[in-house]
Amino acid sequence: MTSKIWGGRFSAGPAAIMEEINVSVGFDQRLAKQDLHGSRAHCAMLVAQGIVSKEDGDAIQEGLTRIEKEIATGNFLFKRTLEDVHMNIESRLADLIGAPAGRLHTARSRNDQVATDFKMWVRAAIDTIDDEIRKLQSVMIDKAELHADTIMPGFTHLQAAQPVTFGHHLLAYVEMFGRDRGRLVDARKRLNECPLGSGAIAGTSFPINRALTAEKLNFDRPTANSMDAVSDRDFALEFLAAASILATHMSRLAEEMVNWSSAQFGFIRFTDEFSTGSSMMPQKRNPDAAELVRGKTGRVFGGLMSLLTVMKALPLTYSKDMQEDKETVFEVFDTLELCLAATAGMIVDMKPNAEKMRAAVGGDGLITATDLADWLTQALNIPFRDSHHITGKIVKLAEGKGVGLAELSLAEMQAAEPRITQEIFNVLTPEASAASRTSFGGTAPSEVRKQVEAARTRFLTRTAP
Repeated sequence: MTSKIWGGRFSAGPAAIMEEINVSVGFDQRLAKQDLHGSRAHCAMLVAQGIVSKEDGDAIQEGLTRIEKEIATGNFLFKRTLEDVHMNIESRLADLIGAPAGRLHTARSRNDQVATDFKMWVRAAIDTIDDEIRKLQSVMIDKAELHADTIMPGFTHLQAAQPVTFGHHLLAYVEMFGRDRGRLVDARKRLNECPLGSGAIAGTSFPINRALTAEKLNFDRPTANSMDAVSDRDFALEFLAAASILATHMSRLAEEMVNWSSAQFGFIRFTDEFSTGSSMMPQKRNPDAAELVRGKTGRVFGGLMSLLTVMKALPLTYSKDMQEDKETVFEVFDTLELCLAATAGMIVDMKPNAEKMRAAVGGDGLITATDLADWLTQALNIPFRDSHHITGKIVKLAEGKGVGLAELSLAEMQAAEPRITQEIFNVLTPEASAASRTSFGGTAPSEVRKQVEAARTRFLTRTAP
């Protein structure tokens, strides 16, 4: 049996294994909505240009509407023998309206058709992911506002470094996710050129109006080069690259939640809704949702590497290798959507333990060493490098005695620097340390409250940054 797709060039059908490796309808049927939208616009343009009669155009549009309803109600039968979503829809259109269906593919190739459909799908995916990130930012900003005064240790090298507030810590991730949205919006702007009308490789001799088609499909303009248009998958790569950075940020946050919820930290607790137990150890409360968000990052990275590898050595223009573009993008989108929802759910669910956080700041009592050095510079006009050296001596003394800085006597402090006064003890509490960090973007509770309001304006009052 010859293929209706390939026409009269072939006298026999493909081998079974060829059909198995070639078929894509099992996954590319997710493009059905975009394919119908693109076909409607293409048909309308053909009619407007006098390439297809109005009668045939009306029949095509009516048939496409019927197919859309069949797909929406689950009554459309996708056939593997028809290879992909595009030929399934075209074949069904022929069943419904007969000969006029054959005119729809005038001045169009599957090469420019699939590029257009896929671009529209990725564009919609970006809009969905942007909205999900916005929701995550919203719950994080709310939680940050609630904990603008909650003192916790800030870490470098996973060692307590300086006192910060929990609200400030959460807002750091709000900023990361804001950059993620910016990357996605930027990628969306760049992809918004319409390939339809580029044909298989060289354009078409029909008097089409590509600008009209682009307008009907909400693209900014038609693509400028037909060869580039059908071979370009930069838009998918950019989506995957932005997705990988987004997944990295979610993974970092997930790692923190895993640490914070451990008995050793005890900074937060998840309810039963976001915890699981152990089949052997009754006492366990495992942060599985956070661990899975962290683990699924590998799927996203794999998607990017997969498509980069597919595209890295392809000559212009289209090669069937490019059929491998969709499954990985679909899977990455599904993974992101799930992880964003789970992360937002965990932020809402987690119960911070302010007492545990504050106790951890105490630690060995050395976490305000930077405040001591700053005071020496500000109050005594000692150059900071000298202040740092003096503070180091005082820290060494405190370590040797097994006490915190605030537990040293004034005389012991003055042994390192005679000009130190009793006022030094006013800056050595974690609360005083955090409150003093009033520089723009600092951790002072007053500053965190300003950051909360600024973040709401920047990220929540418009579609994207």
